[in-house]
Amino acid sequence: MPPILPDFSNSVKLKYVKLGYQYLVNHFLTLSLVPIMAGIFLEVVRIGPEEVLNLWSSLHLDLVQILCSSFLIIFIATVYFMSKPRSIFLVDYACYKPPVTCRVPFSTFMEHSRLILSNNPKSVEFQMRILERSGLGEETCLPPAIHYIPPQPTMEAARGEAELVIFSAMDSLFEKTGLKPKDIDILIVNCSLFSPTPSLSAMVINKYKLRSNIRSFNLSGMGCSAGLISIDLARDLLQVHPNSNAVVVSTEIITPNYYQGKERAMLLPNCLFRMGGAAILLSNRRSESRRAKYRLVHVVRTHKGADDKAFRCVFEEEDREGKVGISLQKDLMAIAGEALKSNITTIGPLVLPASEQLLFLLTLIGRKLVNPKWKPYIPDFKQAFEHFCIHAGGRAVIDELQKNLQLSAEHCEASRMTLHRFGNTSSSSLWYELGYIEAKGRMRKGDRVWQIAFGSGFKCNSAVWKCNRTIKTAENDGSPWADCIERYPVHIPEVVKL
Repeated sequence: MPPILPDFSNSVKLKYVKLGYQYLVNHFLTLSLVPIMAGIFLEVVRIGPEEVLNLWSSLHLDLVQILCSSFLIIFIATVYFMSKPRSIFLVDYACYKPPVTCRVPFSTFMEHSRLILSNNPKSVEFQMRILERSGLGEETCLPPAIHYIPPQPTMEAARGEAELVIFSAMDSLFEKTGLKPKDIDILIVNCSLFSPTPSLSAMVINKYKLRSNIRSFNLSGMGCSAGLISIDLARDLLQVHPNSNAVVVSTEIITPNYYQGKERAMLLPNCLFRMGGAAILLSNRRSESRRAKYRLVHVVRTHKGADDKAFRCVFEEEDREGKVGISLQKDLMAIAGEALKSNITTIGPLVLPASEQLLFLLTLIGRKLVNPKWKPYIPDFKQAFEHFCIHAGGRAVIDELQKNLQLSAEHCEASRMTLHRFGNTSSSSLWYELGYIEAKGRMRKGDRVWQIAFGSGFKCNSAVWKCNRTIKTAENDGSPWADCIERYPVHIPEVVKL
């Protein structure tokens, strides 16, 4: 029996229906004003110029009224522009590229594990299984002290790694931007697990002989999301200090934090974390607006530390043998998912177009009033952003966000390739991902970028940037991707047999 009605899904392009709906809702105000303005124009044409002049003369405005009206308009405009937040520009940034002598192929990593944990083959086998499924490649790097057997995590070695990473990134930033050390007004250094005295920020001040009145800050213990916390702090400082430059340094020092025990929850970071660091130049100077790469639009921070499980899901502690390590709990991904939900609930109204917000609102009302079993509507964040920089904390983190946000493989490409080439570089991973997008020549003027990071505590932080100018691939000569970008993207199998 032939169908009574035609197949609607085949006869109508639903994609174009959705596009039409989005255009209608997002441009509702414009579409409403057009007929009103057209009606006013036709009415003016109909009555003629003489009648318009008669109407104007009938108002009987004297000089005092005109002056008072002008003063009021000027006063309102002045208050508006004075209260408007200063624009914060990302002039440029530089990522540290470790030397080939620090490279740790899978074979080297596993050989060291077998020698260090010779009395515990189960722990060696566990690390091998993690590494096979990690998404890391053969070119990730560990600091020199970890290459020794056994590792030598001394204070001197840790300072040496910090100097190598931070000074290299700073030197590259100075070269790319032409910035002079004396021009730095604000310095923020974040490193979660290594906090010596004097601080890392003091180390930078001493190295480059920065001014005595510089405003310096050193953030520690804030996990992989500390980079965006530093950006938020820099933004607040630049709002109250006009005509200033701020340098943010994000890194994680691996040397003193390489776990040599047997606890599986503490062995995980050994398999994922690698060397890395980035230096970022922010400015509120109008003179920098033309050459700046990006403008900061939003920073949204979510902290779930009031919940005990969230607080302890990433925890530094001693194992039963007294060896210190970072313990990653099994419910980490579930907690990260809850933190992400809270974060996107806040950032959604700031960035999503009206069409997506309306659909979300209608679905929410329907679930409350009609049927609680209705599937909740997940906003399409691809309508708000062209690029996504998801913290390369591990394959599971990227997979979970891709699934929850309904992103395509291309949207997650920068995160996966960064994890493959450099590993989890903690708070600096977002900048390697941004560098990947630029090196591929995909960043255009007006493009919007969403950076998402997770950290201990537990925190989920977001930053939204808008590209200030089209970025050419020729600008990436000093990029850590410069010598390998042509090889990427690469296929990353689910399991790499070792």
